Amino acid sequence: MTLTQLAYAVAVDTYRHFGRAAEHCHVSQPTLSMQLQKLEEELGVQLFDRSRKPILPTPIGERILAQARVILRECERLYELLNEDLEAVRGELKLGVIPTLSPYLLPLVTRPLQERYPELTVQVEELTTEQILEALATDRLDAGLIATEEGRPGLRRRALFREPFVAYLGADHPLLAETRLDPSRLRLEELWLLREGHCFRDQVLQVCSRREEASPAPQLRFESGNLETLRLLVDRLGGVTLLPFLATHYLPAEARERVRHFREPAPHRTIYLIYARAHLKRTLLDAYVAVLQESIRPLLPQPNAAIDALAPINS
Repeated sequence: MTLTQLAYAVAVDTYRHFGRAAEHCHVSQPTLSMQLQKLEEELGVQLFDRSRKPILPTPIGERILAQARVILRECERLYELLNEDLEAVRGELKLGVIPTLSPYLLPLVTRPLQERYPELTVQVEELTTEQILEALATDRLDAGLIATEEGRPGLRRRALFREPFVAYLGADHPLLAETRLDPSRLRLEELWLLREGHCFRDQVLQVCSRREEASPAPQLRFESGNLETLRLLVDRLGGVTLLPFLATHYLPAEARERVRHFREPAPHRTIYLIYARAHLKRTLLDAYVAVLQESIRPLLPQPNAAIDALAPINS
């Protein structure tokens, strides 16, 4: 068997489709299928049940594919060891970022990262927390940036920084008269929310300390997957939405006047780096985290600028 054959098999397991797996591996589908057949003949077992759609691994195939992932990771580790010995920050880092963080964080981090590490390529996907965890489990990502303590066996988590929540109010909202808000003053029925599946939605509901189903039904119930959409709805229709603090960095001056901070202890979220326990690309991750924290530290309220600012990713 060859490493290429193992890589093809893992790709089929990841995408559960021969065509998409071949596209990912940059080969034709007949080439991938032929190499996969040779691997099955070598092993004397069938790795996939081709009668199922999507394609699923057989019981013995699941065990072999899990070991194939280990083998491929260890082979990649050889190159990582070489880069670490040379103290080189180069290569590709595949990163998943949740949608309520990526539009505010990436513009702050990308240019400093490019300037400091021109040989480092960062491939970013905007994904939900659940999608990031799934992609890490199947080696489609090297790491993810999430805002919950969720995890899975084989993954580790490192806290990077705490980000406060702020309230964004409509132009005629009575709470504009207050300098600092008490979360209990917010009425759930006037809140514009992200749709289900976003951790930020759950965190907003926790801030309000009320159950969603207990609130009166509003005339218009609209749930978006985009915080900017919610902000524009507040501008046009009034009400309130909650934003992560970094989002306020991009607001025009008029809009910033309608941002209100919460009284201490202010509600916040913690941003975590999540990665595999036996992770690769430690040097690249350390470099990315260092630039990230340096870029956002001046923007965040003190003393919540960063956590473990100088700690290496070694746990």
